[in-house]
Amino acid sequence: MAKAMKIAIVDDEKDMRQSISQWLALSGYDTEAFGSAEEALKSIGPDYPGIVVTDIRMPGMDGMQFLRKLMGADSALPVIMITGHGDVPMAVEAMRIGAYDFLEKPFNPDKMTALAKKAANARRLTLDSRALRRELSDGGELMKKLIGASPVMERLREDILDLGQADGHVLIDGETGTGKTLTAHALHAVGARAGKKFVLVNCSALEEQALARRLFGPVLEGDPSLPAVEEARGGTLVLEDVESLSDTLQARLLQVINEQGTPAETRIIAICNMQDEGRTSEDALRPDLFYRLAALRLTLPPLRNRGEDILMLFTRLTDQFAEEYGCDAPKVSAQEAAQLLQAPWPGNVRQLINVAERAVLQSRRGSGTIASLLMSENEEVRPVMTTEGKPLKEYVEAFERMLIDNTMRRHKGSISSVMTELCLPRRTLNEKMAKYGLQRADYL
Repeated sequence: MAKAMKIAIVDDEKDMRQSISQWLALSGYDTEAFGSAEEALKSIGPDYPGIVVTDIRMPGMDGMQFLRKLMGADSALPVIMITGHGDVPMAVEAMRIGAYDFLEKPFNPDKMTALAKKAANARRLTLDSRALRRELSDGGELMKKLIGASPVMERLREDILDLGQADGHVLIDGETGTGKTLTAHALHAVGARAGKKFVLVNCSALEEQALARRLFGPVLEGDPSLPAVEEARGGTLVLEDVESLSDTLQARLLQVINEQGTPAETRIIAICNMQDEGRTSEDALRPDLFYRLAALRLTLPPLRNRGEDILMLFTRLTDQFAEEYGCDAPKVSAQEAAQLLQAPWPGNVRQLINVAERAVLQSRRGSGTIASLLMSENEEVRPVMTTEGKPLKEYVEAFERMLIDNTMRRHKGSISSVMTELCLPRRTLNEKMAKYGLQRADYL
């Protein structure tokens, strides 16, 4: 379940802060009360996971001074000011400084709750955005998202680390839903340009004239933004769906690349999706542009070629969705594990995410099976068809690894609990964990 948003209540009057705290706590918020601004500042800093409700008139540091301190530390922190009679001009000044809103005493508790909910939603969006920006600039965190123990995924992570340190342009291709944009973020984050600009343009999202302006300029009058080739200067420019560029725009892009010289001032990462249509990126781009972009090339593996990664990803995803929806994750039988491994997954990881979420939702209702989802006629989940036969040993090992992994995570690395549930002696469990590359420390 999502963690309750914090609300810091700051008021020198004990009865008032207790009253506000109790009311907001009943509305589902995690409240903490402070008798002075000085006391509150010890607990409220940048990235505070909530909002602040404060009185304006307080002894010592008053609400206005407190607000200035808070805005200096985190200008996006929502602060709701409580004003007394005659303090409205002061509240207007507080809004100018950066307060989120104000309430005039005596106020309706329901109005406070509604305002707190609105402020909390705004704060959640701000914190989520900051977390995403940090994640997309952290190479280590991004590499963790490219999970999988299959040889193709181990090789992909090694290639990202190698190509990230290189300085040439990169072409990323592969089927839809394989994680090409995530890979582009990772290439930037693990390389020397990690602290520089990262600019992403979806070439299929704009018609040609608008795309030309977005990439090369000139921008429209009154538009403060720079053309992408200028905005990304010194950093990385990512072109999603580069195959959508017309011959004219391909020629202009080639001209920009040629003018940069070597080493390139701006690194270009081109993402191509043409494999979905039975064509290659080489078919989609003019030869001179293709060879400039494909000096370094990554082709992402389809999910159906990743073996037991499918089960690993599926169980991780169902655990995440189960936590989000407040229910238990569905248990996967041996037959369902085999069906997950056999499915062709035309939508790759993106399709697996959809199936995992729907599996949790139908499990919460107490109906449906994973097999029924795989056989759904939904456009996103095509009927399951078996790929080439695999040895029974592969299915058994994949299912065995999934069971041990799931049980270790559920028991937070307690070896004795796992031994009891799976009826395995200590030595056998240790041998199997070593065989499947499972480390107890990862579950603690």
